[in-house]
Amino acid sequence: MINAAMNLLSPGGANARLSILIYHRVLAQADELQPDLPDAASFDRQMRWVASSFNVLPLDVAVRLRDEGRLPHRAAAITFDDGYADNLTQAMPILQRHGISATFFITTGYLDGGRMWNDTISETIRRCPRERLDLSDLGLGVHALATLDERRAAIHALQRGAKYLPPPQRQRAVDALAQHAATALPNDLMMTSDQLRALRDGGMQIGGHTVTHPILARITPDEARAEMHDGKTRLEALLQQPVTLFAYPNGVPQRDYLPEHVEMLRSSGFHAAVTTAAGAADRHADRYQLPRFTPWDKTRQRFRLRMALNLRNPGQTVAAAAQRAA
Repeated sequence: MINAAMNLLSPGGANARLSILIYHRVLAQADELQPDLPDAASFDRQMRWVASSFNVLPLDVAVRLRDEGRLPHRAAAITFDDGYADNLTQAMPILQRHGISATFFITTGYLDGGRMWNDTISETIRRCPRERLDLSDLGLGVHALATLDERRAAIHALQRGAKYLPPPQRQRAVDALAQHAATALPNDLMMTSDQLRALRDGGMQIGGHTVTHPILARITPDEARAEMHDGKTRLEALLQQPVTLFAYPNGVPQRDYLPEHVEMLRSSGFHAAVTTAAGAADRHADRYQLPRFTPWDKTRQRFRLRMALNLRNPGQTVAAAAQRAA
């Protein structure tokens, strides 16, 4: 019944809809501190469900076929953001086993030993030996850490509080927070340049995701243009091939990126870009603001049902968000 509904919601040809799934990490084992991150076993199940219910295509191929009105019914693509090392070690073997080529959007400034600010927060809270952490001097409040649930809540609150700080202030805050960890924080969470090339050589696509993952709407136009351009240039130098796909950091229309950033991409050599606005892309969707979706259900039927429901949503763009705000 669900597949029949998806056939109606996502036919082939001119009326097709493209479902683009978004992931960040695939852990070797479940992490009780970050239970929303899929482990290898759960990701393998999801890819099996997707491969059995959808026609999964590389993203660039899917975008081209959509533009030509030639998408197959129940078309889908898989994407990852940021550039974690487990994308290569855990996700890629699973993708290859299911015959899927995914697209990985890489934040170049964290390659070769860097660490994203949100991971500094989570890894500090993981290692902090205290049962109460006072960060009032950083403007980040006081947090109880006596139980697992309290540590989860602290991670969530700190990441939410730091996300929209100006990038230099955010980095200073998380660097100061890191001093509360009892041990050195990991420096191998993100891919190395060699791992990135291995990911490409394994049949995966590589896209741009800026240099330092800023909220584009919170930095100057010149800074935003440089983040896009420099990230693209470094990837092309590392891979010796064009990089034509892009993912907006954080990716919420009108809040995280603005119409000016869409126009920057149009003139920068990128061919398409994805957001984090839920929905499925029909032929009218802006190729520089394609919606993406994260299904999280643990059973096959509920997973497929949520995918079917997402096909009813055309997604949101900065223009639509601005109209609603007005």
